[in-house]
Amino acid sequence: MPNPHPSSRTRRFALPTPVPLALTLSLALLNTGMASSPAAARAKPSPTTTTSPATDSPSTTTTTTTKSAAKSSSGGTLKWESCPNDKIGMDCADLQVPADWHKPDGRKITLKVGRLKATGTSEGSVLVAYGGPGGPGIALTQSSPDWWAKLRQRMDVVTWDTRGYGADQFQGLSTGLPCVWTRVPIADTPKDDADFGRLSDTNRGYAEACRLKDPELFANMSSADHARDMDAIRKALGDDKLNYYGASYAGFYGQDYARLFPGRVRTMVLDGTWSHSAANWQRELEEMAKSNEQFMRRFFTWCAANDCKDVPALWRALIARADRSPVPTTTANVAYKARDLQTFAVALARQGAPAWPKLATAIRKASKGDASDFVPARGARYPDQATGVTECTDWPRVANRKEMTSIFTRLRKIAPNSGIAGSNASATLNCVGWAVPVTNPPAALPKNLPPMLGAGAWGESDAVERVLTQVPGSATIHHDGPGHTLYGFNPCARDHINRYFTDRTLPSRNTKC
Repeated sequence: MPNPHPSSRTRRFALPTPVPLALTLSLALLNTGMASSPAAARAKPSPTTTTSPATDSPSTTTTTTTKSAAKSSSGGTLKWESCPNDKIGMDCADLQVPADWHKPDGRKITLKVGRLKATGTSEGSVLVAYGGPGGPGIALTQSSPDWWAKLRQRMDVVTWDTRGYGADQFQGLSTGLPCVWTRVPIADTPKDDADFGRLSDTNRGYAEACRLKDPELFANMSSADHARDMDAIRKALGDDKLNYYGASYAGFYGQDYARLFPGRVRTMVLDGTWSHSAANWQRELEEMAKSNEQFMRRFFTWCAANDCKDVPALWRALIARADRSPVPTTTANVAYKARDLQTFAVALARQGAPAWPKLATAIRKASKGDASDFVPARGARYPDQATGVTECTDWPRVANRKEMTSIFTRLRKIAPNSGIAGSNASATLNCVGWAVPVTNPPAALPKNLPPMLGAGAWGESDAVERVLTQVPGSATIHHDGPGHTLYGFNPCARDHINRYFTDRTLPSRNTKC
């Protein structure tokens, strides 16, 4: 899911702070750095543990009503030992799962699972994922174990490195795709059918270079595949039901798990994520556009009370002419069209008041013919995004230029200042012609889920709430400010989330933190 903050890192997911320099992965969901590090070779499957295929729980299964954390039904089947290069007392185990969950007796791949044992008497476990997709759960948990100190008084904290995202580039210790992962510029909007065809061929060629190295794993990298891996981990832990914390893109894994295994959910937290549960995808695209427009409107409201009342009008005139005549910069061979400027502007606007004076200055300068202040200090000079090996299987893509034009026209009317920038509407242009189809499209949640908990900052909490309105009794924690995810950075939200995991006690429906 795009969210265009400049970054020189290679992927996007919620990272603890401070971020170790060794983790060359992108913060949050953002787009500007090209990576050149080699990808990891696929890890050899370990014979340590094999699971039977996960099966969907019957819809009649109900969740436990006890107030204490759900205990494991057995000791589990994982064989734990100290994690590689461990410095915090974290255990790791290998778990074999099918490369293709539709072929449970076929080839196996290895998931590396990590655990921080409870410091008190364990009442169960919470499975944690940081997003990305591709965020290395083990390395990230080791980099910030204090996040989980209070929760660990009663529960084990378990995480894993997601399938396909290997060691050299992602620090993932599970089976990886043997590919070179780079970020790619967001495609220009095709101007005619020939342009659309060339875009499709370009994207397909890019994907094929990776797919041909491991066609089976490449085709089974969707969030639904990660969700099935989650249920295999639950079974291997010996847990009757799942407690899950999903940050950023990992919130999509959670939503897919809820669809696939509704009777196996005990507690689920979706933190700083977006909806993969919309019954009407076009309406969800509109909500995303409205959210980006709101970032710009907050900035304009601030300008009205400060010394930049002229900026809103300058901005509208700037983007109206930028596509006709891209605005040059002092950087060689760099000039920005309207969507480039909108992408960078939304990125700055969503950072809140500290970034708004810089944005005002950049707009004034660009309106005089020099867009240099929009050029990122590091990383790629044009808005870009991560390789779509998971994303392009999760998100609907346009079938032809006519459909694209209809959608883009509608969204630009809804969001005249931000347009399609920083949204799935523009990001999925890079999925047109992808080497595998959309295997895991968004879909509504089932009716029999237990109450869930959402959290998020500006825009995110609204998106999470759109998901959880489908689940009666659920609640959402709202932070009225910038940011991405709350658990690691907002003590108020963390306390509510911990209480929900341990006691299944939810805060009020629209709690502010």
